[in-house]
Amino acid sequence: MRVLLSWLRELAPVPTDADAVAEALDDLGTPVEEMTRLGEGLEGIVVAEVLALRPHPRADRIQLVDVAVGAGDPLQICCGAFNMAVGDRVPLATLGTTMPGGMRIERRKLRGEWSNGMLCSPAELGLGDEQGGILVLAPDVPVGAPLRDALGLQADVLYDLEVNPNRPDAMSVAGAARDLAARFGVPFMLPAPEVTPSGDPASGAVTVEIADPDLCGRFTARVLRSVSVEASSPPWMQRRLTALGMRPINALVDISNYVMLELGQPNHPYDLALVGGGGFRVRRATPGEALVTLDGLERTLGVDDLLICDGHDVPIGIAGVMGGAACEISEATSDVVVEMAWFQPTAVSRTSRRLGLRTEASARFEKGCDPEVIDLAADRFCALAAEICGATVAPGSVDERGQLPERPPIRVRTARVNRLLGTDLTPARIRGLLEPIGFAITPVDGDQDVVVPPWRHDSTAEIDVVEEVARHHGYRNIPTRELTEPRIGGLTPRQHDRRAVRRLLTGLGLAECLPPPFLAPGQLERCHLPPGGIELVNPMVAEESVLRPSLLPGLVQAAAGNLARRIEDVALFEIGHVFLPPPPGQALPDEREHLAVVLARREAPAAVEVWQVLADRLALPEPAVVNAEVAGLHPTRSARTTVDGREVGVVGEVAPTVLATNGIDERLAWLEVDLGALLDGPRRPRTYRPVSRFPASDVDLAFEVPDAISAIAIERTIAAASDLVWSVRLFDVYRGPPVTGGCRSLAYAVRLQAPDRTLTDADVGEVRSVAIAAVESAYGATLRG
Repeated sequence: MRVLLSWLRELAPVPTDADAVAEALDDLGTPVEEMTRLGEGLEGIVVAEVLALRPHPRADRIQLVDVAVGAGDPLQICCGAFNMAVGDRVPLATLGTTMPGGMRIERRKLRGEWSNGMLCSPAELGLGDEQGGILVLAPDVPVGAPLRDALGLQADVLYDLEVNPNRPDAMSVAGAARDLAARFGVPFMLPAPEVTPSGDPASGAVTVEIADPDLCGRFTARVLRSVSVEASSPPWMQRRLTALGMRPINALVDISNYVMLELGQPNHPYDLALVGGGGFRVRRATPGEALVTLDGLERTLGVDDLLICDGHDVPIGIAGVMGGAACEISEATSDVVVEMAWFQPTAVSRTSRRLGLRTEASARFEKGCDPEVIDLAADRFCALAAEICGATVAPGSVDERGQLPERPPIRVRTARVNRLLGTDLTPARIRGLLEPIGFAITPVDGDQDVVVPPWRHDSTAEIDVVEEVARHHGYRNIPTRELTEPRIGGLTPRQHDRRAVRRLLTGLGLAECLPPPFLAPGQLERCHLPPGGIELVNPMVAEESVLRPSLLPGLVQAAAGNLARRIEDVALFEIGHVFLPPPPGQALPDEREHLAVVLARREAPAAVEVWQVLADRLALPEPAVVNAEVAGLHPTRSARTTVDGREVGVVGEVAPTVLATNGIDERLAWLEVDLGALLDGPRRPRTYRPVSRFPASDVDLAFEVPDAISAIAIERTIAAASDLVWSVRLFDVYRGPPVTGGCRSLAYAVRLQAPDRTLTDADVGEVRSVAIAAVESAYGATLRG
């Protein structure tokens, strides 16, 4: 938001010291991003008349302009702008001039043609950032006159302010002036326009209907007759608009923009003769409804968009964003109806973003306008139109109301204000800070009930009012103090365990991967997982519209990407959230934290080994693997992991069809567990035994076992055969001849060791026999030779 010091001083007699005003604006929470002094550095810039235009013989984007600056021969200027015509008055920077930006004008050749000066744009003169070309002056400006005199320029200061979303009042000159008046203790005076109506009342010329009052809280219409549209706005108005970054167009449009900038109320004038049915109807759009806006583009609307329609219910504008081309003001316009309204901020923001159409009006409606300033803004518009355009103002207005935000009193406790700010403000001081900016105060037993002004709908709670107290008391006046905290921060046991799991997996050589939690439609089916994932109502992109119920699709896709780039032996893990359908009685999805591991070019036992190491690190009671068919995994190489008989995940190999769908020709070992359930579940006590000083004996046992039997179950049976069994490790899995169909060969390395002696051959043979017998009797296994 840009403001001029001279404009601010019309509303509040703030100091003329530009730096003091900038410092106050900074301290009030509207930092000055840039301060520009206008009307300075224009010495040597004069008014020139365009005598002739001709193409440059050796440059398509440059033309040769002959100009006159009074007595003397015409000057040839090389110019890259093409928006002028013969007879126009334009600013000319003569030779030797130093421009406001510091550039010095010298005689120079451009592609072989001499340029004896420079024709200037508003941006080059420091009068705005308009990039439409050379500044074309009024036709009655005297040729040869200094530009400063011709424009009536006076020294001024332009502030470019940063306005945060919680400061809707700062989106106008009046809002900034109100803050400064309160800070400097000077009166604040809004314009007091005088309107003399005549003729038939506005209510006889136009009607208003609000069909959706939740999105339109107020809609007013004023009628102007016999408007001279071709009139030009006065130079002072054009200078202000240009300085604030708006291009002067014609008197009526300039008045519309001027009122919006001054009072923060967007408005829109319509050609009354083109408003069908002589009325307005404000309603939601129907799906697919279209409208051509003022920029000439057709916009397709939806049910969340609010339209301004005519009396025949034909759309003529997008509420709060942009008007339609059908009722645009033209040279043939005589009677005008001026619309001013209050639209629901979120609705305007949603429409503006969806259409990719952000305007000065939408920027203000999104933050929240003042519904009560409409009457003043309408009077201001009508008074200026009568003065500049010769308009006749119809008596009265048509004013319809919808649902406006309520402003209930907010109890502000003096003690809480001082506790939050570290101050010792009295109730009288708090009142003195808030009343000048429009907050109504009612004292209540040392505290105060505060009613926020209509231009600050963002202030809805006590803390918001405390922030206003802090702003106007001055952040620099709040004493600093060293913060002390008697409690020492630390990690919770769950956080410790989660970090331990990460360290464990990275220690096993795995790299952490973070795929997005959103899946494309059909991605679950390609991984052979049940369809019906939870779909997002408002996905950022259609390709990511489903919340994942499993970590499998993301990690498989990550593994495929690495393998396609010849990164072999990929080993990845992810700790992330999955989203399951809500259980009965719960509205939100069942969100859980899962851990998944994928190992490329590895078989199911590798994933089982990771599960065993994880279970040991977390001291899980009775961790086990139960063979079962699992969606997305190999039908005969998959199982469910359990802890103390409770299912907590799955383990195995990814199904071959899933691998083929994802372009993978290697095996993928897979493990996925409910990490939240593991961390929240019971733990077994850790037991330790002394390391034996005596040598160990190793025995290898290979069994032919039915596929339905878990390798871990056999491992545990061997381990339980004797106290002399120190460890059991699966080192080979084989399928194929001569192993019977439906079975596999499991080979284990068994280490035997006694704490108090060296084992004899008899000891080893006895333990071996007991272990073989236990496995064969329990599982119908056969010892292989």
